[in-house]
Amino acid sequence: MRETPEELRELQALLDASLSRSTAHLRSIVTERTMTAEQLTRVLTGMCTLALSTVTAKGEPRVSGADGHFLHGKWHFGTARTAAKARHLAARPAASVAHMRGEDLGVFTHGTVEVLNPEGGEPAADWPELLAYFQDFYGEDAFDWDNEVVYYRLHPHWMTVYAPDVAKLTAG
Repeated sequence: MRETPEELRELQALLDASLSRSTAHLRSIVTERTMTAEQLTRVLTGMCTLALSTVTAKGEPRVSGADGHFLHGKWHFGTARTAAKARHLAARPAASVAHMRGEDLGVFTHGTVEVLNPEGGEPAADWPELLAYFQDFYGEDAFDWDNEVVYYRLHPHWMTVYAPDVAKLTAG
């Protein structure tokens, strides 16, 4: 868990607000089958496969996979600078991600991406810390970190968690 107490409070407020603004149908499914921010950050460690949804210039939805890392209460993910999803996100930074583990866990997030290491631009202030994390995870020589890959942070405006058996996810 890498979250500060303030980040945990912000994440919990987001989870609570998102559920309260959700439809009655979704609330009937998720209420009593969800996790706290602290529980969630203990479960979402390492790499979590994401289904990432972007939109084409014609407004057509596209979904693809991405390695997701839940750090400081937000999803972080990368792709090749030449990937279609990188073009989509450069033009239209709204995105949705879903992380699912069978019927045990679903984390659904909508938000706007921030480019962490823009090509030829100023990186995010915390990029050195994040780069060290990614290089430790994937290997320092896994990519040309300056030119080959682009990393994003998804700033969520809505997030909900479905977890019917929290004890099963947090045991061990």
